[in-house]
Amino acid sequence: MAEGSTQSAFRRSPALPRGFEFQDGCLHLLPTGLVWGEQAAAAIISGNGWPLAEGPAAFTALGVLLRQDGGGASIAVAPFNEVVEWAEGEEPAIARHVAQSIHRMGAKRPDWAGLPMDRPHVMGIVNVTPDSFSDGGEAFAFDDAIARALAMVEAGASLIDVGGESTRPGAEPVPVEEEERRVIPVVRALAEKGICVSIDTRHARVMDSAMRAGARIINDVTALLGDPDSLKVVAASGADLCLMHMRGDDPRTMQADPCYDCAPLDVLDHLAGRVRACEAAGLPLSRICVDPGIGFGKTPAHNAQILGSLTLLHALGCPVLLGVSRKSFVARLSRGEDAAHRLPGTMAANLAGLDAGMQILRVHDVPETLQALAVWRAMRTGA
Repeated sequence: MAEGSTQSAFRRSPALPRGFEFQDGCLHLLPTGLVWGEQAAAAIISGNGWPLAEGPAAFTALGVLLRQDGGGASIAVAPFNEVVEWAEGEEPAIARHVAQSIHRMGAKRPDWAGLPMDRPHVMGIVNVTPDSFSDGGEAFAFDDAIARALAMVEAGASLIDVGGESTRPGAEPVPVEEEERRVIPVVRALAEKGICVSIDTRHARVMDSAMRAGARIINDVTALLGDPDSLKVVAASGADLCLMHMRGDDPRTMQADPCYDCAPLDVLDHLAGRVRACEAAGLPLSRICVDPGIGFGKTPAHNAQILGSLTLLHALGCPVLLGVSRKSFVARLSRGEDAAHRLPGTMAANLAGLDAGMQILRVHDVPETLQALAVWRAMRTGA
């Protein structure tokens, strides 16, 4: 049986809001009414739509989201042009905010980690751990990890994410020395083969060691909040960075009754704050990617609400990574399947992510994902 309620994250409003006091964080835009290919080009040329991250999609409508004083958020959906006209008729601060948000949503994303962001990429997962929730122990030995990574690259993965500490709910921490022992030889061997390597770690020392071994990307589930030295290390390293949202900063407790005012907006606002902190430390936006952190401190309802609102994240102006592969929320929304039998639900969420303009899919099942991506691309763009 499916678990949990998946009601909408927003309360419907019959009209665009007027006469409210504008404050930072109270107003957000949700691109919707997406069209693709020639339809997208026609909508943009006619002025009835706007490109989504300058990709093959355009949005022809916007959900105007307003946080409510009593909690939660309302949504009013209107055609793109109508929202633009509405904003221009409101106070200057609202008009500026809406114009800036639309610009960020539509702007071309620069290359990230040397990869063009005008098309989706698949990131293969290699867990050099004995206890990861899905594949713990399968690539724990060095030779097995290398073989798995090379098979993923051969299948078409653009980059490989190497991790040495499980961050599944309730996982116990691994000593930094042990984490380094697990991952650094793998990172070095893959980097020497010219593979784009990401290091999945929340520890500054491992980040630094991995960068010296050839990793191009730091992928931190705590968004650089788990180690006081992380931000300084990443800023000095020249690495590209993926900031993930997690409720709290400890996998052991993140699933202890997670609560949100409005899960999609809370995730967006948290990531926006982390992006600002990184920029203040000297990391340009061009080096940053974000991840909504599906399954990290979230109920099945929270996960479903966030997945249904992914286009919100384009307001941050940077690439978005989606990691749903084999996660327990799939089983909890379905029939309790074990990790090995969650591929169909994973694909459903990944295809929704592609439709929402996600640039990177983090997966265990690379060939299957790339097959789905090829069919999706042909349907959406004719390519």
